[in-house]
Amino acid sequence: VQLQASGGGLVQPGGSLRLSCAASGSIFSYNIMGWYRQAPGKQREPVAVIANTGTTNYADSVKGRFTISRDTAENTVYLQMNSLKPEDTAVYYCNACSRTSYWGQGTQVTVSS
Repeated sequence: VQLQASGGGLVQPGGSLRLSCAASGSIFSYNIMGWYRQAPGKQREPVAVIANTGTTNYADSVKGRFTISRDTAENTVYLQMNSLKPEDTAVYYCNACSRTSYWGQGTQVTVSS
């Protein structure tokens, strides 16, 4: 299983980024896929998840600003991040969970003026 995350970068406060997580197989193989993030000196925390039913869930800190979605034909999960804040700065990780949890490599998101 391989999860390839991309789309991070440097953006000004109020800006937008879209992260992509391309899976090596069908995303329906996983019960849940999602995005987590880890800021310097902090523990990794969940940001947004999407179940194979399509149900989504978000951390309170990103509700109304971030949207998780998927393209089943491309086996890719996206995280659209709008109205970014400096506190969103972190390394973002893609996760896929079935009987085992799989992690992609992180992608750095930096929100700074």
